[in-house]
Amino acid sequence: MKQAVMEKPGNIRFDEVSATPPGAGEVRIHVRQIGICGSDIHVWHGSHPFTPYPVIQGHEFMGVVDAIGPGVENAPPLGSKVTAQPQIVCGHCNPCKKGRFNICENLKVRGFQADGCGREYYNIPAERLVLLPDDFSADQGAFVEPVAVAVHSCNRAGDLSGRNVVVLGAGTIGNLIAQVAKVRGAAKVLITDLSDFRLDVARKCGVDVAVNTARESLEQATTAAFGDGGFDLAFEAAGVEASLGSAVKVIEKGGMILIVGVYGKPPVVDMGVVGEHEIVLAGSMMYWRDDWVEAVSLLASSISIAPLVSRHFPFAEWTEAYRFIDSNGASSMKVMVDLPA
Repeated sequence: MKQAVMEKPGNIRFDEVSATPPGAGEVRIHVRQIGICGSDIHVWHGSHPFTPYPVIQGHEFMGVVDAIGPGVENAPPLGSKVTAQPQIVCGHCNPCKKGRFNICENLKVRGFQADGCGREYYNIPAERLVLLPDDFSADQGAFVEPVAVAVHSCNRAGDLSGRNVVVLGAGTIGNLIAQVAKVRGAAKVLITDLSDFRLDVARKCGVDVAVNTARESLEQATTAAFGDGGFDLAFEAAGVEASLGSAVKVIEKGGMILIVGVYGKPPVVDMGVVGEHEIVLAGSMMYWRDDWVEAVSLLASSISIAPLVSRHFPFAEWTEAYRFIDSNGASSMKVMVDLPA
């Protein structure tokens, strides 16, 4: 089989290696499609702080069950469509003991601190599998992971029914958060960005209001969208200090800001306002298994992903896929890598 090894930033080597049979408790997956996310791009650029090289990338994917190792109970039939959670957890730290595996003290993520699915055949513990409907497309399967991120962040926010919601950052994750918030009953969702392309994609996905904050301030945009109702919930999905600062300034007193974006450097926040206004700043990290199950259900029923898929590249052209993203970042969203069937 072929596997893609990023031996150093900007350099992917394709190796021909033997496919290994699944070990005890494992399932072998024939990988069909891989999605590229923003963190993958950081690894490509050498700017991801927690990824050693060489590494096999890939954590958003869809494949089919190819072989089942000994000791696997209730295994899905061969040929079943699946994806899998990429977390490797210790199971004995305090967060793990509390069931919060997503923030394990010794967390490793496949594709970053451990090798991922960037190969034709991928062995993974059966307990990490997530079964997909038979009629799922490869795009839908590869989107389960990012939708699970959106589901988890919305779960962190509590009941969204009837609330006005702001999403700062209209990239793939911000777009999906906005869509999940609508499904959860949000009264109105406003999404912001500096890219007209991304904002147009958000409109195509059914987001209520999309505003370019290069031309209209967040305060102006929220007044126009919500009137006197204001908003008490914001998701910061851009990872930009100015974006977070504007949310702190404009959100209602007692509101919550969920931090979903990844910051290149620690942002400066006006903690005086945070304290005096009793604003809740909360983080959202990856997902739980239940988030994946809900993500599959939402993708089967109510989440729009077609406008988000910008281009497909064959597996052998993964390097070209990264170069395309570098050259077309302002006018592209999700890029997929297709493996041979």
